[in-house]
Amino acid sequence: MSLVVSRRAVSAAGRPSVVGVAVASVYLFGVIVAAIFPSILAPFDPLDADSSRSLLAPGAEHFFGTDLAGRDVFSRVVYGASYSVLVGFGATAIAVFVGLAIGAASSIAPRIVDGAVSRVLSITMAFPEFLLALLVIGIAGPGPASVVLAIAIAATPVYARVARSSALGVANAPFVRAAEVLGVSPLRRFVVHIVPHTVQPLVVLATIGVGTSIVSAAGLSFLGLGATPPTPEWGVIMSEGSNLLGTAWWVTLFPGLVLTATVVSTSVVGRYLQARSSGAIR
Repeated sequence: MSLVVSRRAVSAAGRPSVVGVAVASVYLFGVIVAAIFPSILAPFDPLDADSSRSLLAPGAEHFFGTDLAGRDVFSRVVYGASYSVLVGFGATAIAVFVGLAIGAASSIAPRIVDGAVSRVLSITMAFPEFLLALLVIGIAGPGPASVVLAIAIAATPVYARVARSSALGVANAPFVRAAEVLGVSPLRRFVVHIVPHTVQPLVVLATIGVGTSIVSAAGLSFLGLGATPPTPEWGVIMSEGSNLLGTAWWVTLFPGLVLTATVVSTSVVGRYLQARSSGAIR
């Protein structure tokens, strides 16, 4: 699925094609359905271990095979969507909210404060998000809640920078100047006129950011810093199968493909929305 999405996602002009966006959207819809109603799609209990079914190859009964404990890999991947989607959307939502507050407030703050915030954001953005997430995990300790917090903190500077740039542009718009002339208070101008026009680019950026958050969550779980076995989570499943690649490649391959397809699909949809918001696609 990831190969189909990646090949058709971009048109000759470098913009996401309609076919690519349609395929990506359908795939993401399936992931969301799996996250909300996993029991509808999963034929087995993801925690049901049976030594007699250990390391069965993919087949008609077990689409993605079974792992070392005899658990159905397909069912574990389906149930794993709940954790990944929850972390992806949760961390991204927190990052967008905090980034919007910091960036928009910085745009109307005194010049010395705005300059200091801008410098801090620039320094923070110089480090990879995953490295920052690891640093936060090291301070807060491992665990699902820490993963959401770590990913949100690591992603916040990007959203804050975009919010600041958007707010600075809106602050000098004619309708904002007109509100100032009419005697509208600074707080009301900020809340009613500046913040709403700053949200749109953040929402578009967040669509792509969800995929990044899902990858970060899977990476942290793979390292043993997020969800822990036997939790059905994509990073955990790949970690459990990492030592079985020579004999049971399916334990790691299929959750890896699902993770890749999810990230590629969110990127395709996000780029399409970005192109539409900029007027490149009508």
